[in-house]
Amino acid sequence: MKQRLPLVALVVAASFTLPDIDSAKLNQIQVIGSHNSYKQAIDPALFALLTRTDSVERRPSRFKAIEYSHISLSEQLNLGLQNLEIDVYADTKGGKYAHPKGLALAKGQKPYDPDGVMNAPGFKVLHIQDIDFRSNCLTFAACLDELKRWSAAHPNHYPVFITMNAKDDKIDQPGFTVPEPFTARVYDQLDSTILAGLGRGKLITPDDVRGRSETLEKAVLAGNWPMVKAARGKFMFVLDESETKRATYIAGHPSLKGRVLFTNAEPGTPEAAFLILNDPIADGAKIRELVKKGYLVRTRADADTREARLNDTRKFEAACASGAQIITTDYYAKSTHFPSDYVVSFDGGTYLRLNPFLR
Repeated sequence: MKQRLPLVALVVAASFTLPDIDSAKLNQIQVIGSHNSYKQAIDPALFALLTRTDSVERRPSRFKAIEYSHISLSEQLNLGLQNLEIDVYADTKGGKYAHPKGLALAKGQKPYDPDGVMNAPGFKVLHIQDIDFRSNCLTFAACLDELKRWSAAHPNHYPVFITMNAKDDKIDQPGFTVPEPFTARVYDQLDSTILAGLGRGKLITPDDVRGRSETLEKAVLAGNWPMVKAARGKFMFVLDESETKRATYIAGHPSLKGRVLFTNAEPGTPEAAFLILNDPIADGAKIRELVKKGYLVRTRADADTREARLNDTRKFEAACASGAQIITTDYYAKSTHFPSDYVVSFDGGTYLRLNPFLR
């Protein structure tokens, strides 16, 4: 079931302004965004089958951790969220994810991809192949087109951060789709797709932040993030990957020269600018140290539906206090899948404010 929000709230949030925000730098604000922002719920018939299988195996249901869903990207942006997360699977030839195994596992499911867009070549947007495959924008090109149209309708919008997972994990079960690996060539295609979808002028890239500094990290530590006013109407993309995937994206692009996405790079490396630390309770001190130095940090208010099921706000409170500039949640609105009063926002129901840690 998709969450719905009052139309008046959506219209007001899309056009609001905040005093002093424009005069702050990009690392001096704090925003709330969504996690797996494209995700629709698993069809009830399939979800019932999956959870019943887990129950037979006498273990807590793994699938309750993904029992959440989101309104469309545009509706989230209208609400005032300033961060989105989009997962992509490479599909160079097209059709790799057009017929998910999950469709054949349970009867009575609603139609999937009636327009056949999954047959075309290009990046596809889904959470877990063959299981959690329903998306508000099935292709990355469609997601970008929606962002472009929303931005054109709100040309003075605050900057939007978009984190991305490059997904190619295998599922060790018979009949499950084996994803295409993210090679340097596939990453080049990812950059090209973003440039073609939004246009260079709509992007904040590593080249913009590095400027004339020797490395991207030196520019960040010198406070070379753009002012919010200069970043209005733009999007900033971040690759949420580490080790081999991150190294492949960086290879041949020291300090991310010529690349579109920032990376989750380790401090002390030329590419370090943006870090992802998802546990603000365990990593609170580290996050505060990094934010104070000038890095951008993404953390999470909740994960795997745990906090929502327990109405536990401790992680969100720790995230706010950490100074992490970006806080993600699955619950900017109450769950429509189970009873819970858990919901995340700043005071006054907002999702953007000056960073209290850097005042």
